[in-house]
Amino acid sequence: MTVHTASPSVFDAGLPTIEYDPTAAPAQIYPQLLAAQRLAPIALGPFGPEILSYEHVRTVLRDHRFQVPPGYILAAQGIPSGPLWDKVVTSLLGMEGPEHQRVRSVVSKAFTPRAVERLHATIEEVIDEIVEPISRWGHCDVVTDIARPYPVPVICALLGAPREDWQQFSVWADDIFKAFTFPFTPDGVPEVMRAWGELDEYVDDMVDRRRHTLTDDLLSDLIRAEHNGDRLNADELRMLAAALLLAGTDTTRNQVAASIDVLCDHLDQWELLRKTPDLAVPAVDETMRHSGISNSLLRAAAEDVELAGVLFPAGTMVFANTAAANRDSAIYDDPNRFDITRKGLPPILTFGAGVHYCLGANLARLEIAEALKAVTRRMSNPRRTGPAPWKPATSLSGPTTLPIAFDV
Repeated sequence: MTVHTASPSVFDAGLPTIEYDPTAAPAQIYPQLLAAQRLAPIALGPFGPEILSYEHVRTVLRDHRFQVPPGYILAAQGIPSGPLWDKVVTSLLGMEGPEHQRVRSVVSKAFTPRAVERLHATIEEVIDEIVEPISRWGHCDVVTDIARPYPVPVICALLGAPREDWQQFSVWADDIFKAFTFPFTPDGVPEVMRAWGELDEYVDDMVDRRRHTLTDDLLSDLIRAEHNGDRLNADELRMLAAALLLAGTDTTRNQVAASIDVLCDHLDQWELLRKTPDLAVPAVDETMRHSGISNSLLRAAAEDVELAGVLFPAGTMVFANTAAANRDSAIYDDPNRFDITRKGLPPILTFGAGVHYCLGANLARLEIAEALKAVTRRMSNPRRTGPAPWKPATSLSGPTTLPIAFDV
């Protein structure tokens, strides 16, 4: 007779521990993550279990038993209920199960590569308008002069919002995004809710106008889109417009700056991209793999789950550490090497995997690729003129400033 012994709890399994400083930049934490990864695919970090290996991060992100926690990071910030909580829980990020599947199936119709390609000319125009005058200066701060103003006009063009409203969208994005940064306290809720309410009213007006006259933009696509007879209602359209603005603004800003930052450290790669612009999309993936700005995706065990020989009790918060997975030596040869010519690799996990895979991944890749092409084409021989400190790895990271000079 075989006696089955239960797997030990993840907290009692003698796993490696990693005690990094939560305020440290990603580059300062990588050595600890990779040292722990060599010992085991899972470790105990400052906030709970961290999944470190590529294989197990991908498994967690694809496993329906590990779900996005309700309210995402709000509960951890002392906001377990209230109007902001309700907003986040009913957003695409907070949805799970059949409801999530239904909304996502409709929305994905508007996010096909063909739909994104329709924006290609707009994206080229927006980034060129930004970079062309700067290229005559001989110096700039990449964060404030290039990365910061770039994504909002693209999102506005995607939604069909006129140019005169771009600045207002930027203000709304900044105010609402405060709720998703660490730390955020309940004191900040009124300001976030005011901005979110104004954005909702604006989107409602846009939707009303589109219902009478559909145009060639994403909002019209979302109104038209159907899946098995399902259409999106007004609440869902409003939610998705906000989700798009939030998901596509700070992420793109920070990754554009981060990608240019790592290219500044590897001038041979900068020159290679300058001479071979077809490498722009591989360069996006390699800069995100090597120097990503989103380092972990948070999940919670919806039931008791066994993984890699340990038990995750129901309710356990789990950090799928994409930064460690993207540098897993079982997947990437010499993972700390930065090389935009890498080929034939499995996808980076920064955009997630499974049912919550980032809907805007095609758009993000295109935006970042066009930025890298424009900057390397118009600026030669870049050199740093000051430090480029990064935000903490535990929040959305990326350089806070990136001053460079270049030949005119």
